Amino acid sequence: MCLSCGCGEPDADHGDPRHITMEALRKAAEAAEISPQEAADNIKATVAKAS
Repeated sequence: MCLSCGCGEPDADHGDPRHITMEALRKAAEAAEISPQEAADNIKATVAKAS
């Protein structure tokens, strides 16, 4: 969903590459050799700690 805005469209960046897409999450997970779900969980945990 442009995962960052909550629109429900996982691969849409709405013409603005600053939005996080599912494709970007998949690529990051692949780079870390983890699942996209684990990458999302890691992001959520890190944001919670940083807030």
